[in-house]
Amino acid sequence: MNLPIPEPGYKALRRGRWSEPQRIYLVTAVCIRHRRIFASEHCAQIAAQAIADPEKWLGARLLCWVLMPDHWHGLIELHSDIRLQSVVASLKGRAARAVNRALHRKGLVWMPGFHDHALREDEDVLQAARYIVANPKRAGLVQRVSDYPHWDAVWLEQKRRG
Repeated sequence: MNLPIPEPGYKALRRGRWSEPQRIYLVTAVCIRHRRIFASEHCAQIAAQAIADPEKWLGARLLCWVLMPDHWHGLIELHSDIRLQSVVASLKGRAARAVNRALHRKGLVWMPGFHDHALREDEDVLQAARYIVANPKRAGLVQRVSDYPHWDAVWLEQKRRG
């Protein structure tokens, strides 16, 4: 049986992608040419504010996220018929506009496309969140997750309120 060979690149990432309301997705977006744009504390703070603003997540909820020097990971829960592609495009656009405005420049911040993984019902959401927020520790950027400033999780908000 001859199976089609997938096209390389970001077009192949979109093939077969669908969005399902109430589904949680682990998403990764990478900086253009893997540049370490967010190694700059100033750029990271600006992008983090643009990404984390709950008012901008219409039709979706950002459960947890981490902004690394050259990429971003997040757990996104879709709540309506909005497509994951639209949600990620919005988040990348907000962050890029904010960074470019702050640096008085124009230019690409993110690579086209993104990687996503729809969590199955048997996958542990908290385990996926822990994996995401531990990224800076695994990368050797900090000794403890709590030392890294550019991440958040909804479970922390619940503890703060409770």
